[in-house]
Amino acid sequence: MIAYLKGRLAYKDPTFVIIDISGVGYQVKISLQTYSQIKDEEQIMLLTYLSIKEDGHTLYGFGQESEKKLFLNLISISGVGPNTALMILSSLSSEELESAIVNEDARTIQNVKGVGTKTAQRIILELKDKIKKESFSDSVIQTSAFSKSNNKTKEEALQALLTLGFTKAVAEKNIATVLKKTGPEISLEELIKASLKNP
Repeated sequence: MIAYLKGRLAYKDPTFVIIDISGVGYQVKISLQTYSQIKDEEQIMLLTYLSIKEDGHTLYGFGQESEKKLFLNLISISGVGPNTALMILSSLSSEELESAIVNEDARTIQNVKGVGTKTAQRIILELKDKIKKESFSDSVIQTSAFSKSNNKTKEEALQALLTLGFTKAVAEKNIATVLKKTGPEISLEELIKASLKNP
């Protein structure tokens, strides 16, 4: 099992990064939480989880131990795969998710694309006691303000939503709806996060 990767940040996208380690580029899927924590620094380290399936090996990366714990807890639940877990962690911060589970707030979890009523209830049922017992370390999520043009932000948000499985029409509609409410000053992470919510 690959516990973490430490190397040069070769490429950064809202849904994945490529880490260069001794000339080998490792593509690692990440959530928006982790994306917002990664600054454009030379060297980065991500905690990782390797998912092995018949159709390939996929690395998932996390900036915080608390996020990795939540991810592992989520994928232990029947019906929640790694991609769904990553979608949940992109739509809700670790704190928001923990709070929703402890307070049995199924509606908040259901707002995530691809999560139905039964799955949300199963997440609460199976993780409520576990989260109460475990003391997660506080994770500070820093949202960087993007100075890029609004069009560039829109393009990057669209690309991220397409990568996450949205159709182009739905992604464009969601982005337009969010921008109408917030205006052009919204950051890329916030735009993607808001666009992930079910309308």
